[in-house]
Amino acid sequence: MDNNLAIIYLSILVAVLLFTVISVFRQIFKSRRIEGSFSKLRKKLTKEKGTAQEYYQLGSIYSDKKLYAQALTLFKKGIKALEDEGNQEEEQENLALIYNALGYVYFAQEQYDLSIRNYKEAVKLKPDYVTAYNNLGHAYEKKKLNAPALEAYEEALKLDPKNSTAKRRCESLRRLVAV
Repeated sequence: MDNNLAIIYLSILVAVLLFTVISVFRQIFKSRRIEGSFSKLRKKLTKEKGTAQEYYQLGSIYSDKKLYAQALTLFKKGIKALEDEGNQEEEQENLALIYNALGYVYFAQEQYDLSIRNYKEAVKLKPDYVTAYNNLGHAYEKKKLNAPALEAYEEALKLDPKNSTAKRRCESLRRLVAV
């Protein structure tokens, strides 16, 4: 009996250790891949003009690293590059992504008015952009503008009825707005 119990405990310990090792290695490989992209893009963009996608990718990495000033500069360069490229239909969608990212960076810096302006630009360019509507609602909430926040979340729900964030925030805001 004691032998079987020891084998069970040892098996559980080995399984937990194996899971931990796999998780650590996955994280290491992910970090190396991101750092490789970061290094490659940074070198390229300091030497030559890049594409909007490259500026967006590097800006996103800077944003993830909470280096917001650098991210803002790169996102703005991405917008300029898209305007120069001139593919109208693709430009709209990519511009929306960049404006949403700009909104996020301003939001992270607690510049809610600039954040709202960029999120609005994103949904103007791509009216079915659910994430931008959620972000817009969140920015309005931070400014204590509950009615516009509710409208933004309701728009997100129209586009994606299963959106859990929008559902949860709508329920909460409906109580506040109704009062």
